[in-house]
Amino acid sequence: MQSLPYETLRLGVIGMGGFGLFATQHFLQVPDTQLIAIAGTFREQAKQAARRFKADLLETPEELATRTDVDVIYLATPPSLHYEQAMLCLRNGKHVICEKPLALTPDQGREMLALAKERGLVIITNLMQRYNPMIGRVQQIIKRNLLGKPIHGFFENYASDEGLAPTHWFWNREISGGIFIEHAVHFFDLFEYWLGAGTVVAAQRVLRPESGIEEQVQAIVKYENDILVNFYHGFTQPGRLDRQELRIVFEHGDITLEEWVPTRLTLRGIVNEEQTQQLLDIFPGARLDISASYGGPDRQQRGRHKDIEAFQKIELHFGDQTNKQHLYGDLLRDFFTEQSDYLRGRVTKRKSTEENGLRSLELAYQASQMAQ
Repeated sequence: MQSLPYETLRLGVIGMGGFGLFATQHFLQVPDTQLIAIAGTFREQAKQAARRFKADLLETPEELATRTDVDVIYLATPPSLHYEQAMLCLRNGKHVICEKPLALTPDQGREMLALAKERGLVIITNLMQRYNPMIGRVQQIIKRNLLGKPIHGFFENYASDEGLAPTHWFWNREISGGIFIEHAVHFFDLFEYWLGAGTVVAAQRVLRPESGIEEQVQAIVKYENDILVNFYHGFTQPGRLDRQELRIVFEHGDITLEEWVPTRLTLRGIVNEEQTQQLLDIFPGARLDISASYGGPDRQQRGRHKDIEAFQKIELHFGDQTNKQHLYGDLLRDFFTEQSDYLRGRVTKRKSTEENGLRSLELAYQASQMAQ
């Protein structure tokens, strides 16, 4: 991998819609980052962003890819453009940060990663969920076996379609790839982060009666140690009803997280004294409610034909009403900080790598093909 020999990371952006601007503003808050140019769009927000950051506004991605004063290019364009634009940037020696998904098909993704490896370049997918401290705390519970082994999980996404007009590219599978590929990659990646490699074993979709667009999808993925996780995504709700819930069921309890960028967590389980203290160390300031206490022979319990020593049954609440957009911004900054440090040779390990972008796409593609 080519380490950058200079302090300032010079950024170019292809596409500057609403989300492109949102992400770019957070990337530019990372010290020693400069926006050099924007290409491929002449939307009003792109013109305003160019004026604000004193960046050039270019007509074509080709102009940006061939600039000698740009080190990294961020692709904030619809999924169908990622392959062509990323290959253009890589061939011209540019590192690439790509909005999810990496591409529309795994074959495209593998070709992109192969070229990046050949040229010593980075091509990273923006899978920022891994940088959420809440996600890391759940990972600690799994690693320490504090609630026993994970045995099942689900993610339910009751999403709003209020801002997605019938003509929006999101509904066009040739542009977006469909719900699994455009959106679900985040959550396939998240559960692989927790549970290891997965394989899609079932998938379905529901078409909207009036228009025939794909509005609901669901899949079952089997992760390591035969852990089944159910995924549901429905883009059917008014904005005020938009909500998401993630849950992992363990041998001795369960964890529920709220919001698609989780800000709140509820943990229920039976634990001994040492496990109780470890959980409070992982979740400082959490509210701990004691639902039942056990003594004498009642401490000895069984599940899955295994002996369990239980001191008490608890319910733990952690997190607050943090604005999830503000948290989202924190995660984008943390993601970009780690990737820029990697490019400068300051770190050698990353929470999110090229392979994660490809793996999430492979699962999404499996599910999408199986559902049709």
